[in-house]
Amino acid sequence: MPYIKRDAQGGITAVSQSVDDGFDELLDENSEELVSFLAQWQTDRGDLDDSDLGFIRVLEDVIDLLISKNVIRFTDLPDAARGKMQKRQRLRECLAPRLDLLFDEDNNGF
Repeated sequence: MPYIKRDAQGGITAVSQSVDDGFDELLDENSEELVSFLAQWQTDRGDLDDSDLGFIRVLEDVIDLLISKNVIRFTDLPDAARGKMQKRQRLRECLAPRLDLLFDEDNNGF
């Protein structure tokens, strides 16, 4: 059963598997309050993950722009970053035909 920490209003703010500083209330894992807290946390976490995925693409575009403007060179990036960039570029190239399924050539767009 999880231990919880509460705020001044009595709402759950954190959950722990063990007793720790501030985690002194034991709550049944099936309690409606805990289930609701965890569901909201999952929703918030999912929103953050979705935002991260979009932001990764923004960072890729910024890096590509900086390279195309000769502000940085691709070889200036650390080896791990270059490898990840190259892998994502290859994946996008492979997926490009599948991603354009909605493209209408007659109308130059959708």
